[in-house]
Amino acid sequence: MQSDVDVVVVGAGIVGAATALALTRSGARVVVLDRSAPNTGGSGTTAGNLHIQTIHTRRPGQGAAVDVRRLLPLQHRTSSLWNDLADSVPGLGLNRCGGYMVAETDEQVQALETKHDWERIAGIPTEVLTGSEARRLLPALGPSIQAATWCPLDGFAEPDLAGPATLRQAEAEGAVLRSHSPVTGVERIGDLWTVTTPDSTWVAPTVIDVAGPWMAGIASMAGISLDLRPTSLQMHALAAPPHTLDVLVQHVGEGMSIKQDRRGRLVLGGGWPAGTFHDTDAASSLPESTTGNLAQVERLLPSLAALPLVDTWTGPVLTTPDEMPVIGAVDGAPGFYVAGGTYSFTFAPLWAQLLTSMVHGRVPDIDVSEFSPARLTSFAEHGR
Repeated sequence: MQSDVDVVVVGAGIVGAATALALTRSGARVVVLDRSAPNTGGSGTTAGNLHIQTIHTRRPGQGAAVDVRRLLPLQHRTSSLWNDLADSVPGLGLNRCGGYMVAETDEQVQALETKHDWERIAGIPTEVLTGSEARRLLPALGPSIQAATWCPLDGFAEPDLAGPATLRQAEAEGAVLRSHSPVTGVERIGDLWTVTTPDSTWVAPTVIDVAGPWMAGIASMAGISLDLRPTSLQMHALAAPPHTLDVLVQHVGEGMSIKQDRRGRLVLGGGWPAGTFHDTDAASSLPESTTGNLAQVERLLPSLAALPLVDTWTGPVLTTPDEMPVIGAVDGAPGFYVAGGTYSFTFAPLWAQLLTSMVHGRVPDIDVSEFSPARLTSFAEHGR
């Protein structure tokens, strides 16, 4: 079977779903291809935080630090786009609970104050609190906390709801989904791309590679070498009574996040490493990551330390050598676009908006040229 469309989107996670919806609403004919069931990769296994205020620069075991200041304009923009998405996508699972970023040392307190200044310039509302002020507002915070910043825009989207709901809406508005359709070939023939799967062929002027940890593999089929590194992270959940924690809590100097989801679980994130990434199977969990994450809870929120651990799981993510996101057209491969990396869940509606503008030949109204794939790209000899 051969079908002509305007855009082939490879990857049915949250970025692919949001991009398919935005493109469909722009009038494009879109097909979304996924190697397995939608939302079973990184988008469905992430902690699901919406990072609107600046977070820590390094997750546990991370090499290069994230240049968090450069991302703040993007975080400001994506915040409002999540509201727009919630208005038009039923069942998105968005929770704007607000969040605290805590500090325990003098150096970390200075980091809070510095980031507060950056956030003010970027238009992100945050308030700096002393440790005593923060504990009056959230008594569960431990005595080691010297200061905190509060951001009312922080929150999360339920990861098992957000992507599927967005994809359903894209389908309802005209996008085509082909799950369990792994891409086996991507070839430029004339002015068009031919994308093949085991049971279909799709011809389009545009391919958008948002396959997360498998992005580099898709690009390589087109002769494009992207310096991208899949890895795996580990999450945990504690059982808790309702309304044990009605806000998001993170740490400015460490990989740490905790909030309560709709099922009552306290979900612990923060980028703790899991075992080696596997192409088909989930990575193994690491006992030392569990121990480290739970020790943070005991120190930062001591009243929650006795709650039972009820689940541990791992999920894949895509990283770049500089730990910054990547988005844009691939030079030398007309009509081939990529998006992913750091903050992909948070940035999903923004990446969707920007990719849609790029596909239609419009200059995006926010400059993301510094995150271009050009810094990560080379071409195989049989390519361009």
